[in-house]
Amino acid sequence: MSEEKAAEEEKIAEEAEETMAPDSDTAEGAEVTEEAEQAEPAPEERIAELEHKVAVLKNEYAKAYADTENMRKRLQNDFEQRSKFQLQSFASELLPVLDNCERALAQETTDENYRKGFEMVYSQLKNALSKEGVTEIEAEGLPFDANWHQALMSEHQDGVEAGMVIQVLQKGYKLKDRILRAALVKVSE
Repeated sequence: MSEEKAAEEEKIAEEAEETMAPDSDTAEGAEVTEEAEQAEPAPEERIAELEHKVAVLKNEYAKAYADTENMRKRLQNDFEQRSKFQLQSFASELLPVLDNCERALAQETTDENYRKGFEMVYSQLKNALSKEGVTEIEAEGLPFDANWHQALMSEHQDGVEAGMVIQVLQKGYKLKDRILRAALVKVSE
């Protein structure tokens, strides 16, 4: 181990002698040190450069944070919309069942128990849909609204101003604020 130390000390001494020895190319050595000094910027320049880099990085961070927040809000909105309207296709499939129940109840029958049972099924179905936000679109006697009504025919009636719904041919339904089926109506001229 002492031999290794001795070898290291000799190496260090040789390097020190080389640096202390006068160079034959002193002008060249002076140029190298001048270039090294010019390569290093002044402290004020270095500070300005670093401050600029910090500003750029802060800007990039703010953009990344804003993008993340926008993505979070968009995903939250998508989730709320899906949960709000997940029943839409199922409710649309049940609307003809409601129509058929109403048609059956409109028929005269002599069997009151049969009619009573049918009324119970109809009211339970209607209540279940209303709990989920499915409601009937009011139309008769109201002004025609193309957003909620679909005009199938028009007719002139005395005493009724033009553009009013005079008859509902098929009920319309909406799920919360989204239309499931437009009401089919007859409009006055």
